[in-house]
Amino acid sequence: MHRSAYIFLLVTTLLWGGNSVAGKLAVDHISPMTLVFLRWVLAVLIMLPIGWRTLREDWPVVRRHWMLLGGLGACGFTVFNVIFYVALNYTTAINVSIEQAAIPIVIIVANFVLFRLRVNRVQIVGVVLTIVGVVLTASHGDLRQLLKLDLNFGDAIMLVAVLCYSFYSVGLRLKPAIRWQSLMLTLSIAALVTSVPFFLWEMAAGKVTLPDGRGWAVAIYTAVGVSIVSQIFYIRGNELIGANRAGLFINLVPIFGTLLSVVLVGEKFQLYQALALVLVLGGIGLAEYSGRKAARPSNSGNISPEKQKGADQAAPFNP
Repeated sequence: MHRSAYIFLLVTTLLWGGNSVAGKLAVDHISPMTLVFLRWVLAVLIMLPIGWRTLREDWPVVRRHWMLLGGLGACGFTVFNVIFYVALNYTTAINVSIEQAAIPIVIIVANFVLFRLRVNRVQIVGVVLTIVGVVLTASHGDLRQLLKLDLNFGDAIMLVAVLCYSFYSVGLRLKPAIRWQSLMLTLSIAALVTSVPFFLWEMAAGKVTLPDGRGWAVAIYTAVGVSIVSQIFYIRGNELIGANRAGLFINLVPIFGTLLSVVLVGEKFQLYQALALVLVLGGIGLAEYSGRKAARPSNSGNISPEKQKGADQAAPFNP
């Protein structure tokens, strides 16, 4: 089970890393809020023929939990990305990368406060190693750059984005038992609806850049790869090993983003990037080794609460 989760989460973070490259390629070819809006228009159009029948069948359950599902879609799918784009107008990519590394920590704290899920010392060491890897990547191998960080409005709102995605990850524990097609269509519709005000604001401000050929390519990639495939895989990985362990993989995003920039944009590969990858993968491996031991059935045959929760939630993703 955990091997499947690793594949899902590695593909997820690879696609999310590609999103950062897509963001670079989108500059002057499509404006940020237009991109957010169009990616969810396309995602809903793709998911409608896939999930309409199951949504009709699951509608009584969806209707009872519409506020939770709407909140998850708005918070994890739309608000995080909107704040992310806005924050980059006020702060640096270094700051944003480091602040994103706080997501696994917030997930762990939230899970403890809300569900009393604990982590052991080895898992904490693994988290720290992944954060060091992210910081090394963000500072381009020169940790002295951290002394030059200037916190500002962009950093403040980025912390709100961190909270949004952390609570989205934790909130997935509460999602109703519906099939994955219904879940993704419902979340995508919620994301589309909540993206409309931001798109209208961009239009009113006269900042809209309609997509050209490259802009549409970026929009299609973010719709299919980032909005649908990666989200399905992240939710499934979250179900299989729990939010604490799945959230740690998020720190691979800046690493994959940097490596993809080397491959796709032609940036030069640096030694610090290899070291950062080793640190992040090593941290995840250490935390996972300890997490799997903690999740194994005890001699009495009991299963840990987080693993049991993952098992209980596995059914919705079976067609």
